[in-house]
Order: sequence, then C-alpha cells, then structure tokens
Amino acid sequence: MSEDASVNTGATGWPDVSTAAVVVRRMQTKLHCWAVTDGDRRFDDLYNLVCDPAFLMVAWQRVAGNKGSRTPGVDRVTVAWITSRVGVEAFLRGVREKLKSRAFQPVPVRQVMIPKASGKLRALGIPTVTDRVVQAALKLVLEPIFEADFQSCSYGFRPNRRAQDAIAEIHHFTTQRYHWVVEADIEACFDNIDHSALMDRVRGRITDKRILALVKAFLKAGVLTTAGTTEGTITGTPQGGILSPLLANIALSILDDEFTRRWERDMGTANQRIRRRYHGEATYRLIRYADDFVVVVKGERSDAERLREEVAAMIAPMGLRLSPDKTRVVHIDHGFDFLGFHIRRMRKRGSNKWFVYTTPSKTAIAAIKGRVKTMTYRHTLHHDPGYLMRYLGMVLRGWANYFRHAVAKAIFNAIDSYTWERITAWLRKKHRIGWPELRRRYCLPGTWRLTCDGVRFRGAASVPVTRYRYRGYRIPTPWTPTAATTS
Repeated sequence: MSEDASVNTGATGWPDVSTAAVVVRRMQTKLHCWAVTDGDRRFDDLYNLVCDPAFLMVAWQRVAGNKGSRTPGVDRVTVAWITSRVGVEAFLRGVREKLKSRAFQPVPVRQVMIPKASGKLRALGIPTVTDRVVQAALKLVLEPIFEADFQSCSYGFRPNRRAQDAIAEIHHFTTQRYHWVVEADIEACFDNIDHSALMDRVRGRITDKRILALVKAFLKAGVLTTAGTTEGTITGTPQGGILSPLLANIALSILDDEFTRRWERDMGTANQRIRRRYHGEATYRLIRYADDFVVVVKGERSDAERLREEVAAMIAPMGLRLSPDKTRVVHIDHGFDFLGFHIRRMRKRGSNKWFVYTTPSKTAIAAIKGRVKTMTYRHTLHHDPGYLMRYLGMVLRGWANYFRHAVAKAIFNAIDSYTWERITAWLRKKHRIGWPELRRRYCLPGTWRLTCDGVRFRGAASVPVTRYRYRGYRIPTPWTPTAATTS
C-alpha cells in the first residue's frame, strides 16, 4: 500500500484470530511509520478501520482475555453470556452494523467505588461489553499514531514500557547529582480533564469527523452512580475504560512536550548543562508514569520550588491541578516513594561511599503482608490447602517479580518467613493438630526456623514428596496423609 492510498480495507469476511492479529499489526505499523515520517500529518478515513472485522476481532480478544470480562456494565451482559447465548461472530457483526450505519451510541458507565490506600474511595466506571469492544478497536487505531508524538519521559500505559524503566531513569539521574526531587501527583486526573482542551489535542492528528465524534461520545456518555441516578460527564474520562489511559496520556503530553523542549533547547548537551550551572541555573528532568510524576533537579531547593509552580501552570489549561497533599519537594537523602519503590541515597555499610538505593516501600510491604494475612485467616479454613498454596504462590511471585531489581533480599526473606508462619498456623487451625503431627503429616521441611509452642525445629525433612512447591519447598498432593507418612 502506498503512502497516499486510502486506509479503507473494504474487508467483508470474518478472519480467525491469528489472521486478524497479523492484519492489525501490519496496519498499525503503517500508521505509526506515517506518523513518525511526517510529524505534521493529520489522518483521515480512519473510521473504516474501526469497523474492520480484523480490528473488531482483535478488540474482542483483548476484552475477553481481560480479567474484567466477568464484570458487566449497566446492561448486566458479560463476555461469557455473549459467548454462550449470542455467539462471538453474531455479536461482532451486530456491532459492525451499528458502527457502519452510525447508529452506535455509548451508554453510561456503571460506577463502582473501590477503597484507596489513603482510606478514601476511588470511582471506577465500568462500560458495557459492547462499548469496551468499540473502545478497544478505537485504541488499536489511535495508539500507533499518538505513540509517534509521545515523549520518552512518559512510561505509564504505553506499549513496551513499564514502571521499572521509570525507576531506573530516576536512579540514573539521582546518581548524577540530581538531588532535589519534586514528587508530584495530579489531583483526580481522570475526573478533571477538560474535554475541549483534550479534543483540541486529538484534532492535531485526527481529521476524521466520525472518529472525533466517537471519541467525544465516549467522553460524554455519562455515569450511572451507585445511588441509581445518571449523571453527565462534563469533564474527565471515566477511570476504568479501555480508552481512558490513552486519552489521559494525550492530555498530559502537554507536560512532556514542554519539559522535552526545554531539555533539548537549553540542556541537551554537556556544555549547555555546564554553562547553566556556571551561571547558577538548575538543570532538571521529568519522569512521568500516568498522573504520577517526579522532576529531578540538579540545583537548589529554591529551583525545585519554582519548578513546582511552573508545573502547576503547565497543566492548568487542561483543567488539572496538583494535589497539595501528595506534592512536595524532597532531598534524595530523605528519600521518597514512587510506584511502590522507596528511593533514597544512603551510605554503604562499612564504607564512606554513598549510593542511591531502591527498595520496596513500607506501603508495598504492608500490602503484601495484608494479602497473606487475609488469605490465611480463620474465615478461609474451608478452603483446600492446595488452593491456598497456589494462590499465595501466584501473589508472592508476582510481587517479587515486580521488585526483583530492588535491594530487597532481606525483605524477601522476611516476607517468606512471615508467609510460612501464617501457613503453618492456618494448617494447625484447620486440622486442630500440633506442629510435630503437622510436620509428619505434610512432610514440612524441618530446616525452617518456625516457632511453634515455644519450640524451634531445625531437623531435616522426614520423607521426600512431590508436586506442589512454594519457593522450592515441597508440599504433597492430595492434602491427605500418604502411606509414607503414616507408616
């Protein structure tokens, strides 16, 4: 396909999943290449891609494969219900006909309030399955175009980028004497984005009026509150929608663009940075993950305070403001929390050298211990021990993988010991037996220093067993005494 050719595929058949994925990836590659090659190019005739069977099929797979597929919207329809009662192809055919006839209209999202770590409640909007599929198809079309414009300092909700990359960049700059940090958070970012300002930024790349109308329709869809009333959405993108993270990144790219422009113009080379420091001016860098971001500053505290005021002025046109409770200026020696990590410069034990360390934050440690405690409390005694071990194994492996690059060996060992203490106490309550009988029945390794009834056991494991493992320690299945343990 040449560059000037229309992107209208004209497809009529319904491809299988693998074929659809290949078609979508090829078209996304073309859109991204065109956007990168011509930074001023504005795209038209994209609506037909949203209606294309391949894009709808991939969108369905992403919606159905998501954990939230079991959660219905206001129509109480789930992915499982559609699969069993309607059929996937019939459902997608109906969605496509509505889109092509311009009869599709998003319905209000269902509001759900979930607790936050601070004790407050966060409002989530759950769209219907139909709206999720259309949003996913719309994201497949828009994301490769806007990815060409997003800056490298943004890491949240972007392909091939993760939180650990943002932490690594912060670690790099703080090691290079960027010692003052503006730790910032945007107050209710997803709820306060100005629709007019957001649509202006979308129009900078998209001229297809049908696409613009569809995006605006999702922004104005409204919310069905927990009280049963329908409220309009004057500002913001309801958090929980598939399209919301992309729209939030488009809105917050105004911050990325300004900091990148300043860096390339005034601080892009080593000579420019040396010259600024010679004249008493600070150098700084932005690292953003969704609505959480930090600005690392090589200078004085006054420079960081001034940048905080400038950041507030940058995001004001988008209808956003900084949270006064979560925005502060801190020195790297005092440390700060970001994305679950605690970043702080400390003296290496046994030397006079100082290094920047990243460790799991106290909040993250308390959260994982809370999940272990909840799962091993007395109200879960009716569960099968095998289910308990599998669940805790998945939770702790995921937590450890997230923090695997942090300095956390002692923390991992402490959490591991805490988990085994909770598990053994849970098994004793379930079977109403003491530690010696429990160890004999389940062949628990005696090398663990677990205190039970004031006695420490350090002997060797009695009988070799197979199957269920948790961090290398074998647990038998099924969870009944075996012939070896009863002999």
